[in-house]
Order: sequence, then structure tokens, then C-alpha cells
Amino acid sequence: MTADSLRTRLRSLPVFPEEIPDALHSEQVSDPMALFARWLDDAIEAGQPAPHAAVLATSRHNVPNARVILLKDMDADGWYFATHVSSPTGIDLWDSPFAALTFFWPFLGRQVRVSGPVLPTSPGASASDFLARPLASREATLIGRQSQVLVDPSDYDAATESVRRVLEADPAAVDPEWALYLCAARTVEFWRASADRRHARLRFSRRSGGWTAEHLWP
Repeated sequence: MTADSLRTRLRSLPVFPEEIPDALHSEQVSDPMALFARWLDDAIEAGQPAPHAAVLATSRHNVPNARVILLKDMDADGWYFATHVSSPTGIDLWDSPFAALTFFWPFLGRQVRVSGPVLPTSPGASASDFLARPLASREATLIGRQSQVLVDPSDYDAATESVRRVLEADPAAVDPEWALYLCAARTVEFWRASADRRHARLRFSRRSGGWTAEHLWP
């Protein structure tokens, strides 16, 4: 494929469905958590693949890093996600405990951006999250060494077998470096597409007395 044909093909790809729900200006809500929960439920009902997936953006020494993670929970305090403390993301958060999460639901033409400080939760909460993971995920987490150079794929097989024996001996074994984090959002922005490109944006900012909502230019 040539550069010109790729460019033409990319510009011709559809982005959103032909029919998009009402503009965001019609939403009557003062709590971004409640609106997010409603939108997440809508995405699930619409059959959006991995509706709980989000791009997590962190940084270290002014170098950005982004990866896709899964939302573990959300409550009045914020949004929860988990990772290994020795992973690149975990090291980023140790260096600079701030992050941004971006949820994108193209089936509905919706996007939510969450940003704020990140706090580790209790060891008990982290352990509970680890034990709730599928067996294969626990095995991979216990192996660790995320993002390190893998010289020989057989080394990974050997490490997997070693960890498997550990879990067979103790199914309740927990990785002490697994951490459940809370993104205590300071800003939450809801974006809804419009067929005529008059997209709607609603930004919530946390103040001492609660949340302030403002509509933004597209």
C-alpha cells in the first residue's frame, strides 16, 4: 500500500455511527460520577467491546507513557485501576503521582477524559484485586519483569512453570508488588460527537464545595 492510498483509505474510514444520541447539552446532571456510570452502562448495553478499557497516560521526567488498562471500580472518590509497582506505569506513578484516563466508546460517539492525582489503596484492597484476577493473569503478574528484555522465549515458559507450581501449592498467594490505585479526579470531561461536527463537551472541575460544570467550545 502506497502512502497516498493509505492516506486516502484512512480518511474514508467511518468514525461514528450515522445516528448519534442527543447532544450533551440535554444532560441534566451535577455529579460526573453518576453521568459516567450511566454512560458506561449505555456502552455495555450497546455492545461496545471492552467498554471498561481506557488509555492511561502517565509521565516520568517529562517523558510521557500510555497504555490501555481496565477499569476495576469507580465510586465517589474516583476511578480505580491496578498494575505492578515495578512496571513502567508503576514507576511513573512513583515519580509523578498524577495520571489521565481516556475512555472511548465509538459505538455511541462518546468519550470521557479523567485526570487527577493517583493514590495507592490499602494492601488489603490490592490483595483482593489480585485474587479476583483470572489464574493466567495471576501467573503473569507473579512472573513480573514487565517490559524487561526477553532474550529467549523459553525463559518465559520456565518462569511460568515455576509460578504455576507456587500457585498450585498456595492458590491464595498474592504478589506483594501488585497495587490497586485510585485516580482521584480533579477534572472529568464528557465529549459527545455530532453528525454535523458540532460536538458537545461538558467539563466538571472539583472544587472545595463539590463539582462545577462548564460547557466547552468543540
